This record gives sequence, structure tokens and C-alpha cells, in this order.
Amino acid sequence: MIEINDIEKTFDDKQILFGISAKFYDGKTNLIIGQSGSGKTVLMKSLVGLVTPEKGEILFDGRDLMKMSISQRKELRKEIGMLFQGSALFDSETVLGNVMFPLVMFSDMSDEEKRERAQFCIDRVNLTGAEKKYPSEISGGMQKRVAIARAIALNPKYLFCDEPNSGLDPKTSIVIDELLHDITSEYKITTIINTHDMNSVLGIGENIIFINKGHLNWTGSMNEIYNSDNEVLNNFVFATELFQDVRKYRMARSV
Repeated sequence: MIEINDIEKTFDDKQILFGISAKFYDGKTNLIIGQSGSGKTVLMKSLVGLVTPEKGEILFDGRDLMKMSISQRKELRKEIGMLFQGSALFDSETVLGNVMFPLVMFSDMSDEEKRERAQFCIDRVNLTGAEKKYPSEISGGMQKRVAIARAIALNPKYLFCDEPNSGLDPKTSIVIDELLHDITSEYKITTIINTHDMNSVLGIGENIIFINKGHLNWTGSMNEIYNSDNEVLNNFVFATELFQDVRKYRMARSV
């Protein structure tokens, strides 16, 4: 579990995060949502150590990131998987080479063990047979699955995903959501997803953190959103007519 307590962050005398406290649970898809400029990206960067808050605690199973030495942070990073918004694959490497990359960089496995582990991850994301292809030879959805396979190659305890559905069509987005949810549950990973995708929020949001203007505005699950009386949250999640109809339908069924 990752727990944050009273996180505050300021850039150029402008405060971005105001005393945010929250918990992100093992084996659950934890989503950070909010409008552009709300502070959710700064919060995500704080969690992975790319930004240092002026105040607060960031606890990885009780270990405070804010108090770690450089060597301790390097050790923690070995427990972290990252899924970047643009997949960030190496164009000159095959699918297998991309998935093997963190194993080559950070593990003491033999070459055969690295290949076996990479192949296992490729199979797990349903890309068996694509090992020798290059990123330019596969679809955007397949590239995202390669990125997921690479992110879990080191068997991470913590998985951070930045807009995993960015640029994908709705059908492919659902496939990626379900894959992330299944992997999270199967391996008991603490998965944190930064997203604008309301389909993701209402589909796999087991623990949702809603940030508004740098403040923690609401926490709950995808089911609790439908009955929430938080006007700011409702205006954000149910901004479109489609999602308003979904909410009305769900609320009617719960009566």
C-alpha cells in the first residue's frame, strides 16, 4: 500500500497541492482523476520521486520516500513499474527486446532467464507471436500492451500508469483497462492510474481519488460515484449527456 499524508507542493510561489492525504491499496486499481491543471500530474510525479513536495509523507509500505537516501531511492525504483502515456518503446528494438530492457538493466538473471521472463510477460498480455516485430509494425493498442509487459517484467510491487488509454479507440481502451485490472488483481500490485477517461473511471475505478484545484475533493469507488451528491465531482464525471444517462439508469436500478 502507498499512503500519502498532508502533501503540499509549490512552483514559483504558486501552490499546486494543498495538504493532500490518501491511500492507494494493494490489488486494486487506484485512479487519480481531475480537470487539467488540477494538480493530479504533479501528485503522480511526487509519488514516483520526479517532484519533491515541500511538506508531507509518501509511504511505500511504511517507508517514507521523502526521507530516503539516493541509494534507498534506487532500491525502491526496482520495485516500481512505469507505463508512460506514449508507451515510450524503443523503435530499434523488437517487442522482445523492449520487454527485456528492464531485465537487462536492473536484474542479475542469466540471458536465458531474461528471455523466459520477457516471454512470460509477452504471453500474459496476449502478444504471443509478436516477439520479433518492431513497434512500427504493430498497432497502438499492441504497443500499449508491450509497454505493460515491460512495466511488469521486474515483477513490481507498485505500478504507475500515466493516461494509459491516450490515443486509443474506445474498444481498445477497454481491453487495456481490463488487462491492467486483471494484472493488478492477479499479482496484488498497487496500481495507480492517472486518467481523463471516464470509461476507465466507471469501469475499473476500485479506489478513486478526485483532485480539484489542488485539493482532495472526493474519494470512493466507481459504484459510489453514481450516488454521490458532490456537485463538483458530478459535473466532471457526468459532463456529457451519455454519462448523465448512464448515471440516471444506474440510480434508477438502485432504488
